[in-house]
Amino acid sequence: MIALDLAVERLLAQPMAPLPTERVATFDALGRVLAEPVVSSVAVPPLANSEMDGYAVRTADLVSIPAALPVSQRIQAGQVAAPLAPATAARIFTGAPIPDGCDAIVPQEDTQQQGDRVSVLARPRPGQFIRPVGLDIAPGSRVLAAGTRLRAPHLGVAASVGLARLPVVRRLRVAVLFTGDELAMPGDPLPPGRIYNSNRFLLCALLRGLGCEVVDLGIVPDQLEPTRRAVLNAAGQSDLVVSSGGVSVGEADYVRAAVQAEGSIDLWQIAIKPGKPFAFGRVREVPFIGLPGNPVSALVTFAMLARPLILKLQGAAEPVARAIPMRADFEVERPGPRREFLRVRVTAQGALEAFPVQNSAVLTSAAWADGLADVAAGRRIARGDEVGYLPFSELFG
Repeated sequence: MIALDLAVERLLAQPMAPLPTERVATFDALGRVLAEPVVSSVAVPPLANSEMDGYAVRTADLVSIPAALPVSQRIQAGQVAAPLAPATAARIFTGAPIPDGCDAIVPQEDTQQQGDRVSVLARPRPGQFIRPVGLDIAPGSRVLAAGTRLRAPHLGVAASVGLARLPVVRRLRVAVLFTGDELAMPGDPLPPGRIYNSNRFLLCALLRGLGCEVVDLGIVPDQLEPTRRAVLNAAGQSDLVVSSGGVSVGEADYVRAAVQAEGSIDLWQIAIKPGKPFAFGRVREVPFIGLPGNPVSALVTFAMLARPLILKLQGAAEPVARAIPMRADFEVERPGPRREFLRVRVTAQGALEAFPVQNSAVLTSAAWADGLADVAAGRRIARGDEVGYLPFSELFG
């Protein structure tokens, strides 16, 4: 068996042809990977503006406090302000442009309006509550790096510098297939000896969550020749082939043999629990990932092995998730020989509690959890010990 870190390193070192790029509307770029850096041609904000509702003043006019000044103009956001007349104040609102001659904003709670005059009750300091030009972004600065997986704040930044379209990597096209004569589809009657195909829904959702275009090829019978035809068909219409089941050592596990017949298996069996029977290879030069059939094993191997490869293929700059140190509110008294990923969730006290049944067939453990606890091989855990936490929001968001 291969250690997880070494397996990820080998996966990410695979030669991969870059995907083509395309320009999409900024509105539609959520979750896509930026193909080129974004450099701003404008300053943000483009003009000095007020942080507060209040009054624009010259601090030199405020000889003593309180000071009564006539209100010479009213400035709202989006208006063009006239220069501030000497020894006057301007009524101003948040986001409104600073008039020439003003060097401070007095918030309205520090004033008292008296007809067409205002009394300033607290002395402002020069520059108070004024947002200068370029406070956020200077012209010519790089605001987003190539390889950024775009979240909502990134789209807001792109819009703030005036970009209606963004250059992104084309969506990764992933063909998925599922092996097992025991599988039935939800909505159909469940014959004796059969189970519903939860992995089909789980993996298609995980792939779409990573921004992939999914080609769902359905269920493949547990026979070698149909499996060979299925993996060839998958490779012919995708950038990546992902299968579920059939990569272990059972007599009815044909996926590994089918891939070896049509390409190669370059990586097999990872020293993790759950998820040992993971496979990586190629089918006619198209990358192939074989996930285990047990649903939690499929989820964990997808998170720890498939996800980094998928993000690398999409051009993401940081494909590997980083664990957060957190306090364990559970115990591991009998550690195993493999690195283990426990289904956990964060308690109200900020610790991690573990689902009581960690069997790889218990998918409800993943629905209950909000992340995985990373437990090194052979490590005993006592309550209060620090463990690495991988939130699902990071792994699958």
